[in-house]
Amino acid sequence: MRDELFAVRREKLARLRQAGDAYPNDFKPSDSAAALRATHGEKTREQLAEESPQATIAGRIILRRTMGKSVFWTILDEGERLQIYANRTVIGEEMFDEIGRWDIGDIVGIDGELFKTNAGELTLRARKIRILVKSLLPPPEKFRGVADSDARYRRRYIGLAAGAEERKTFLLRADMIRRIREFFHARDYMEAETPILQPIPGGAAARPFITHCGALDCDFYLRIAQELYIKKMLVAGFHRVFELNRNFRNEGVSARHNPEFTMLEFNAAYQTGEDFILLIEELLRDLARALCGGETVVYRGQKLSFAPPFARMSPAEAIRKNFPQYSDSDLQSAEFLRARLAECDCESPPPDSSAAELQFALFEEVAESSLVQPTFIVDYPAALSPLARRRLDNPDLADRFELFIAGREIANGFSELNDPAMQAEIFRRQAAQKDAGDDEAMHYDEDYICALQCGLPPNAGGGIGIDRLAMLFTDSPSIRDVIMFPQLRPSDS
Repeated sequence: MRDELFAVRREKLARLRQAGDAYPNDFKPSDSAAALRATHGEKTREQLAEESPQATIAGRIILRRTMGKSVFWTILDEGERLQIYANRTVIGEEMFDEIGRWDIGDIVGIDGELFKTNAGELTLRARKIRILVKSLLPPPEKFRGVADSDARYRRRYIGLAAGAEERKTFLLRADMIRRIREFFHARDYMEAETPILQPIPGGAAARPFITHCGALDCDFYLRIAQELYIKKMLVAGFHRVFELNRNFRNEGVSARHNPEFTMLEFNAAYQTGEDFILLIEELLRDLARALCGGETVVYRGQKLSFAPPFARMSPAEAIRKNFPQYSDSDLQSAEFLRARLAECDCESPPPDSSAAELQFALFEEVAESSLVQPTFIVDYPAALSPLARRRLDNPDLADRFELFIAGREIANGFSELNDPAMQAEIFRRQAAQKDAGDDEAMHYDEDYICALQCGLPPNAGGGIGIDRLAMLFTDSPSIRDVIMFPQLRPSDS
């Protein structure tokens, strides 16, 4: 049936080609549906009849009904609907017959004057009308959107062209990103553009994508994080730097993970992890107020409070929140922690893992998902934080935090390690782990060590997952719902 409809529309396109330019580019709308509604929507029928405001608009036909010598359309213009009325007497017999052959999905241009129907609907009475683009594909059923989730993600433009509600999701996401930029610009941060193609992937523990540059005849890695290059900018004398851009990680795909994702990274000289905890609280609170109208955000039926201060817990405290029977000594015992991890359906930790590493692994298995309200997890194992400064009171811990909301990680940050000798030794250990088969261990980055030897000011760094943040503010269950074109397995059809 779909093939038959496609063939019929191709025949109609052939007729348009015979008549002249089938894809004209000389129609310039001077009005928009949103602006017309804002200016004239509240006026009475009598006011519009007296003023007879003229308008020129273009849009996609999404509804149509014919009543004898008249036809009513609804067009969609940048997500806003407007009713169009065409009368045989006004536009002429020939044109009226012609528009009868146009289909839902076609893009049209109309000149006319505004009026209100007896039902009070703002309507544009067509004086001149022309087809601008012939749609060859029939629209989704009743233009209510694409029901099949795979098809909806794969050809998102079809549902959005039909006026799907998810349009609001991407408008809010765009607004969120604009406000994030304004937040950092207002605090004198410089926006950076760091390389996506990198000779060594660094700044995170992740498996990278590899590509080949023909001109240089060498392999590059797609960036897994912006962090190291931003810190090089601090070495260069730029004290406050942020970047909003894509990262790529060759790892799992899930409701929370996409191979290509958007990250906000930011660093500031002479700041600490504590300063950045307060900065992130302020940023998220400002976004909640602007995007959701207050400090309470409803996500999947749960009310999340962004009022200060956010809760803070160590991994051990988060575990005891769910398992109060575990004592401090239990959670410091490698033997106890290994036994608890063995009860979980998870990969066994390496045999040389410290008690702090085992404790954090247990936190991820049994406590992370229970952190519904915004909560900073602090007291991170230094062994799991190769770029973070060690705490002076306990070198086994890093001056690091992660923010969890609705059971998922949203932000990460720490006071940065700027001792080149210590960083070089950590890189050497990471490189040995990579040689032993750990795909996510870091490379030895000689250029970054060179930058540290030049002198990296004391600083803090932070990162926020933009896609997961958009999920929160749009009440979206999957990361695919907030990425316009998510990665999918190629379709067989």
